Amino acid sequence: MTQVGEGTFGKVYKARNNTTHAIVALKRVRMEAERDGFPVTAMREIKLLQSLRHDNVVRLHEMMVSNGSVYMVFQYMDHDLTGVLSQTQFAFNDAQLKSLCQQMLAGLSYLHHKGVIHRDIKGSNILVNSRGELKLADFGLARFYQKRRQSDYTNRVITLWYRPPELLFGTTVYGPEVDMWSAGCIMLELFTKKPVFQGTDEIHQLDVIYRVLGTPTPERWPGVTTMPWYELVKPKEVIPNPFRDLFKRWLSPSGMDLAEELLHYDPSKRISAVQALQHPYFTQEQPPPQQPTGLMALEGEWHELETKREKARKRKKEAAG
Repeated sequence: MTQVGEGTFGKVYKARNNTTHAIVALKRVRMEAERDGFPVTAMREIKLLQSLRHDNVVRLHEMMVSNGSVYMVFQYMDHDLTGVLSQTQFAFNDAQLKSLCQQMLAGLSYLHHKGVIHRDIKGSNILVNSRGELKLADFGLARFYQKRRQSDYTNRVITLWYRPPELLFGTTVYGPEVDMWSAGCIMLELFTKKPVFQGTDEIHQLDVIYRVLGTPTPERWPGVTTMPWYELVKPKEVIPNPFRDLFKRWLSPSGMDLAEELLHYDPSKRISAVQALQHPYFTQEQPPPQQPTGLMALEGEWHELETKREKARKRKKEAAG
């Protein structure tokens, strides 16, 4: 059993089933803090996963208890997006990147149709196998939501670099549009090979977003000035929107349009996953999406964990050199 990742609420290991010899992923449920029974966060995740069946959502096979530890047993995926974008053996072409983007949106479209917000879409939670199939994973922060009315939730969700501006402005009333912002961040990351909005804290995160998308104005985002934390974190200066200049070397005109629709400041105008899948970027523009089957030739398995370890090794080597 070898560790391949770290979920929101537990470590993830690669293991082999002794009976079927199938390779599986085991996510250990953290029990340390629980004095009176099973953790509610894990219960919620299990219940949620049992209700989901989709090609682009990771599959929970069963639960298992071993040596006093409780594990969720998942289908095993060779890589995650963070890891696979960091490797240099295989270069994705535009059609393959388009396919990964389409598969991510298909997974989100299904979740939102089922009334689920993921609330932690980021590279390490998007798994890819050697056949180029993509699956959304880690539902530790996911919630069911009412489609008819937006509910009150915590805004302390979604990893900072993928967190939408309305959460950074303090809103607690939101729906699936928060996942769509994260999807826009991932779309840009697919092409540029690195996270686009790398803030160090909430205030800096907003500043980083302003420098890519310009500052939000009441014209672009009606109601922005009435957000709970607006007075605390409002922009100090007006920055024009440099987005198209920054990304024209990576994205086609149609790809640029879709990225802008996903990264709309105003959550009510942000494109939904269903609408995104019908965008001309997928339906009209050449080349059409093509699954990246070339990943089969990759040596090793690429997860965020290995990427971090590799970076740490390099830093150590440089320091010693």
